[in-house]
Amino acid sequence: MKAVRSVSDIPKHLRGTPFADLLQYHNLDRDFKKYDKAGLLVCMCMDNRKQLRLPDNFAYIIRTGGGNIRYSEFKVSFAVGIGDVRHVVMIAHDNCGMSNLFSKKEAFIKGLMKNAGWSRRKAMDYFVTYAPIFEIGNEIDFVVAEARRLNFKYPKVKVLPMYYRIADGKLYLLKK
Repeated sequence: MKAVRSVSDIPKHLRGTPFADLLQYHNLDRDFKKYDKAGLLVCMCMDNRKQLRLPDNFAYIIRTGGGNIRYSEFKVSFAVGIGDVRHVVMIAHDNCGMSNLFSKKEAFIKGLMKNAGWSRRKAMDYFVTYAPIFEIGNEIDFVVAEARRLNFKYPKVKVLPMYYRIADGKLYLLKK
């Protein structure tokens, strides 16, 4: 994992790309430029603890549990095919709720019983059906593998994994 605390921390091969712009806007508080259309797709977790500092129209953003876009690929294809996006950033973060889901089984079931009015059986069946689909395992391993998978699926699109630390609110570069 590599911190980006200055422009010189951005690898040369990323400079001049929307990835570098993202790092500068978010981590380095660069002044916003005006954008007429997005040049980047951001795929990240729906977690309320993380917000990116971005100018309007800079990026399409897909937020899902764990940043898992396996069931949102049509939206990725839309951004690429219709939006002309050629850069996708996959952002994982620490302490993700979609990591190690089975350790949260009882809390999940009780929460649905209390907050949604579900029966225990309905909540348990729901969890058992969907948790294996949405479990991401280790956050870094997941986002690196997903970036690799999307790079293969969309060979003309650059897909880069990044990591967001909740404690400092900064983005970090990952080795693919």
